[in-house]
Amino acid sequence: MTNAGDAGRRRRIVRVQRCFLNPPVKALACLGALPGHALIETHGRRTGKRRRTVVGIHVDGDTAWIVAEQGRHAGYVRNLQADPKVRVRLRGRWRDGHAEVVADDDPQDRLDSFGRRGHASAVRRFGTDLMTVRVDL
Repeated sequence: MTNAGDAGRRRRIVRVQRCFLNPPVKALACLGALPGHALIETHGRRTGKRRRTVVGIHVDGDTAWIVAEQGRHAGYVRNLQADPKVRVRLRGRWRDGHAEVVADDDPQDRLDSFGRRGHASAVRRFGTDLMTVRVDL
């Protein structure tokens, strides 16, 4: 697929997620009712406003791993690159963290390490530019 095709596909996927999927999933994640998902709060790189996004997450001790479906095209990834201080809502409570993109990590292997085949399948199906994000909590 060409880059123009990827961009059009990405726009369609983002539109569906933003309008139909994210609102109910965000509410469930906020309550801590969705295992394997969390809210990540970043600060807008231009506005400075708080931005909250639902992400699939795997927590290993004091480290949380996220595979961003849209990679550097995702707004929350661009925001955390501008300001790596983030908050993550896990199991109904906020935790402060420091996030960074891990460019040399294989996002496919990282997804497999989460141990959630359904989640990995969805991310692979809808993702256009997978990228690993590490959050030190």
